[in-house]
Amino acid sequence: MTAPGLPPDTAIPPLAGFAVGITAARRADELGALLVRKGATVRYGPAIRIVPLADDTELHAATTGLLRDPVDAVVATTGIGFRGWVEAAEGWGLGEELLNQLNKATLLARGPKARGAIRAAGLQEQYSPASESNAELLQHLLESGVDGQRVAVQLHGEPLPYFVDSLRAAGAEVIEVPVYRWVGPADPGPLDRLLDAVVDGAIDAMPFTSAPAAASMLAMAKRTGRRAALVDALTHRVLVACVGPITAAPLAALGIPTVQPARARIGALARTVAQSLMERTPRLCAAGREIELRGQAAIVDGQLCEVAPAPMAVLRALAREPGRVVSRRELTAALPSGGEEHAVETAIGRLRTSLGEGKLVQTVVKRGYRLAVAR
Repeated sequence: MTAPGLPPDTAIPPLAGFAVGITAARRADELGALLVRKGATVRYGPAIRIVPLADDTELHAATTGLLRDPVDAVVATTGIGFRGWVEAAEGWGLGEELLNQLNKATLLARGPKARGAIRAAGLQEQYSPASESNAELLQHLLESGVDGQRVAVQLHGEPLPYFVDSLRAAGAEVIEVPVYRWVGPADPGPLDRLLDAVVDGAIDAMPFTSAPAAASMLAMAKRTGRRAALVDALTHRVLVACVGPITAAPLAALGIPTVQPARARIGALARTVAQSLMERTPRLCAAGREIELRGQAAIVDGQLCEVAPAPMAVLRALAREPGRVVSRRELTAALPSGGEEHAVETAIGRLRTSLGEGKLVQTVVKRGYRLAVAR
């Protein structure tokens, strides 16, 4: 309901009526809280979990190799990863020796969190890109000249083949430092239910904060025979937002369009989701009423009306060409679970009740239904 005395656009939060799915493991609560604050309904389905590698032989080998043969430059890609590396070294009794070697190298930080972790360790970075992107970081390294240098790259949960291969192609010896790994969720149930909701039309936006989460979601959809339906939903109906181009890569490989904030920040991602959903929200006038179609609701003359999935699918089909008569067969095809023509009549009845105005949807005898738009 619209609060008395407040204009509709200020009384109703920008994401009220929209459902957002979150697959993140780390910082999922933070992103969800930002979206809920904007009025969204949030559904969680973690697609990954972080496994620290404090006892991992690869991390130990990379660390001892760096201590044995000092490096010229060290790239810190994440704050949590850099801190985990230092903590693991301390656990092995190598902490002081590692910090001494890092202090002699040129330190590069991808973003503010990596910078903070470097400084918290008593070190100082020499470069951090304004864009907070690996691409700009790589460009700086290549332009600085890395031929014949040893460069340590702290990975952030998955390999960085383009980054590492580009450095090697430029003549650098690269030491990859795997501090933690992404693996599948301990309980796949929430992700399984979230995938069903996306395919069934109950989710309007999917923001992603890491490439592993996107890849893991797609992999689970493939294992369960839902990848084609998921890709179709993400391509044509669901807004897909990614914190940056690396995160978007697994989705872009399948032709799924994405939107990205100008800065790779959680807050900016939430704002991008809100702005993009509002920009693609249909608005029309029918039976003298102003109607705005949110994901799982409609706003009629400033009042938010919750609409069930089947009636909402019918309303969207009618709103694609306001005023055109849409046949029962077309509306049946638009229903989330299909059905027969009598299901359309039921959905129309529920739609009229939800909108609180029977005259918004007109019955055209023996032809179908239309929105009551002046022609």
